[in-house]
Amino acid sequence: MRLVWGLRSALFVLWLALTVVPWALAVLLISVFARGAPVYWSCVGWLRAAIFGARWICGVRYRVHGLENVPSAADAKSAVLLAPKHQSTWETFAYPTLMPHPLAYVFKRELLWIPFFGWAMARMDMIHIDRARRSEAWRRVAAQGKRLFAQGVWVIMFPEGTRTPRGGQGTYKSGASRLAIAAGVPIVPIAASSAKCWPRKSFLLRPGLIEVSIGKPIPTVGRNSEDLMREVEAWIEAEMRRLDPEAYAAAAAADPGS
Repeated sequence: MRLVWGLRSALFVLWLALTVVPWALAVLLISVFARGAPVYWSCVGWLRAAIFGARWICGVRYRVHGLENVPSAADAKSAVLLAPKHQSTWETFAYPTLMPHPLAYVFKRELLWIPFFGWAMARMDMIHIDRARRSEAWRRVAAQGKRLFAQGVWVIMFPEGTRTPRGGQGTYKSGASRLAIAAGVPIVPIAASSAKCWPRKSFLLRPGLIEVSIGKPIPTVGRNSEDLMREVEAWIEAEMRRLDPEAYAAAAAADPGS
C-alpha cells in the first residue's frame, strides 16, 4: 500500500512542479501591468490546481463545515482574522480557495526565496517577517494588518506558528489575538484534520477525507489577548478531538502521563 501511495505522491509532486513554473511566470507577467486582486486570484488559480491534483491523483478529499460563519463575498469591507490549526501544507494551499475574500498570510520571509513559488508570493500583498527580529516583526504585522483589514482583506495567522503532528498540540501564541484586538476585528478559529492525509514535513499523501470546521467569530473588543487566545485554543483543540478522535486517542495512549 505504501508503494502505491508513494507512486501517487510522486505523480502529485510532479504535477506541482510542472504547473507552478508556467503559472508563476504568468503571475510575474500579470504583476507588471496590475497588482492587487488580479495577481491574488491568479495565484489562487494555481492553488486550486494543487488541491485538484491532491484529490484526483492521491485521493485527498475534503469537507467544510461552518462556512456560513465568515462574511460572504458581498460584504466587501467586513474583515475577520482567521486562526487555524496547522498540521499540513494542505491547509496553506486550501484556505485561499475556500474563502470568499482575499487572504493575507503572515509568513517567514525565507519562503520568498523558493524559485517560482516564492517569486509569485512576493508579488502579492502579504505580510512576510524576519523571525529573528521579533519586535520589528510585530510592528510590521500590526501596521500591515490594519491596512489590509481596512481594505477588506482578511489576515490569516497560525497561532501555533508551525505545523504540529497529527494528534499533537503546539503552543498557542498570542500574536493573532493581539492583532485582532489592535485592529478591532473578530477572530475566527478553524480546525482541520489535514495531517490524516498529508502529514507535516512529508509529501507522502494518503487517500482520505479532510474535515474542516470553521467556528463562529469571537468578538475582540475589550478583550485581553492572552484570554482571547485561550478561548481560541480551547475551541480548536476540542473540535480537533471531535474531527479526528482516533489520532488523539492514540497520542494519549502513547503518552499516559499527559
